Amino acid sequence: MSSSIFQLLVLAGVALFLIFKLRSVLGTRGGFEKPPIVGGSARTRPEFDVIEGGPDPDITDFVEDGSASAKALAAMKEAEPGFMVATFLEGAREAFEMILMAFENGDLSEVEGLISEDIEKSFAPIFIARRERRVTVEASLVAIRDVTLKEATFDANSGLAELTVRFVCELTSVVKDHMGKVVEGDPNEIKRQKHAWTFARTMGANDPNWQLVATME
Repeated sequence: MSSSIFQLLVLAGVALFLIFKLRSVLGTRGGFEKPPIVGGSARTRPEFDVIEGGPDPDITDFVEDGSASAKALAAMKEAEPGFMVATFLEGAREAFEMILMAFENGDLSEVEGLISEDIEKSFAPIFIARRERRVTVEASLVAIRDVTLKEATFDANSGLAELTVRFVCELTSVVKDHMGKVVEGDPNEIKRQKHAWTFARTMGANDPNWQLVATME
């Protein structure tokens, strides 16, 4: 046997030995390997099972699990699958700031689509009284300290959803006469206010806007 053939046999034996050792250490294919790449992207099968029918954190993060409000929110999600409580509360926070400042400063033109006719009518006497006294209000929102979902109700027959949200805010406010002189309030005094506002909307409707339908302090 030539020396070259002998060397090839030795190398082949070493290679077989290394393959055997690697298989014993690494094991064979299977288990929790990532799926192969198909068409330039990974298959979407999850690597763990999602428990069906469990609590929805988008609900239980804001109201007690199993409560009437939780059931109402779940029904809203069934009526409109894209509805998210967290997203609603973000929008409610923005709407609160816009509506509150519009009311304080006496100009509702920018928020007409966010308030119901009843709310607009309830504001009207206040604006009339200001005009009769020839005074204006200048307010500035300092901060919104808390936004909490207090209650949720849903009418399955009409699709009407109502969400009551508690806001805690801080603002400055003064009343000025027609000459611009401050007659009430202190521009440097920060006041804390608490409000409970109810927003309503028909789930599944084309109009995505919620409307303010009730207020109380």
